[in-house]
Amino acid sequence: MRGPDHEVAIIGAGPVGMLLACLLAQDGRDVVVFEQRPSSSERGRAIGVHPPGLAALGAAGIAGRLRKQALCLDGGEVLSEGRILARMDFPPEHPVHTLPQQRVDALLSARFEEFTEGVQRGRRVRAVTPDGGQMRLAVDAQEVTASLVIAADGVRSERRGDVGIGWRRRPGRADYVMVDVDDPGTDAQARLFLEPSGLVESFPLPDGRRWVLFQAPEEPIRSVADLRRVIAARTGEAPMIPDDTELSEFRAQQHCAARFVHGRMILLGDAAHETSPIGGQGMNLGWVHAQRLAAAIRQGGALGGTQLAPLLDLWEGRALRAARRAQRRSAFYMAMGRPANALTLPFRDLLVRALGSDALREHTAAAITMRRV
Repeated sequence: MRGPDHEVAIIGAGPVGMLLACLLAQDGRDVVVFEQRPSSSERGRAIGVHPPGLAALGAAGIAGRLRKQALCLDGGEVLSEGRILARMDFPPEHPVHTLPQQRVDALLSARFEEFTEGVQRGRRVRAVTPDGGQMRLAVDAQEVTASLVIAADGVRSERRGDVGIGWRRRPGRADYVMVDVDDPGTDAQARLFLEPSGLVESFPLPDGRRWVLFQAPEEPIRSVADLRRVIAARTGEAPMIPDDTELSEFRAQQHCAARFVHGRMILLGDAAHETSPIGGQGMNLGWVHAQRLAAAIRQGGALGGTQLAPLLDLWEGRALRAARRAQRRSAFYMAMGRPANALTLPFRDLLVRALGSDALREHTAAAITMRRV
């Protein structure tokens, strides 16, 4: 049998798959990335880059480029009914940045192109099957072989379904509406409004923009006027949102694959764990897993040998535990953002004050910024 066409084939050119591609390529691996979309996506819900995510991007050589484009947050505050319940600073040693996912994707693609011809776009992987000590991919009408396949093809991963890996529902589910608007006078503070009628999140972005998200009310949002009315009713502030602004509605829900490794195929990113994207939790978690996976592959040496399998087992166990912790944390955040009545509101406010107290503030900040992944 002739050798494989590539050492590693990555299916999906999202931010997690592309980070792994960059890390492996700079290690000298022969990496190919297949993406069925003909062009890069203009959609993306994640905007936050947390300290472990920045470290992973740094390992791929683009942290400096990201810092030049991103906005570094000073801190955040939680409010309810006009009162500040808690404040939190993000110190320079643990920075949190905001940058729309599309711009992060562009940085990763440009970095990958420094090593290869870039992503093979408009190429759909129809099937992946084992073939001796390698994997055979049916890519459109072509067959390609690789020593290792990384399925980073999203929450509806066809590859996960091909091998029958279970997709387990995890706690946490909510519907949201999101908008990105001009806000030239914006500061560098994130604000979370935990109002009786539901959550509103407001995050500053670079270039005088602001990202606003709120938990969808029972009545449908049919227009920007509806959106302005809901936000004003919850926060007491009338946002300046033009009538032609595009609204993005999505459902945040959580799942986790029963396992991440199946022979020579590995699930990564949303294909492995659907985690609430609010604040970039899912994206940053995927980056951490990609960095650790690249380290395991580096340590394993030749991909056709026997040393890699036990390293992948260790990686998988750690990744599964980290995903479940992150999903518990995200489920808690979603629960805190639900509407509260006269009975539950005082208890929620008391809990937020406690989490922001001098005794617990550092622990809370570490959890929010994912410093203990």
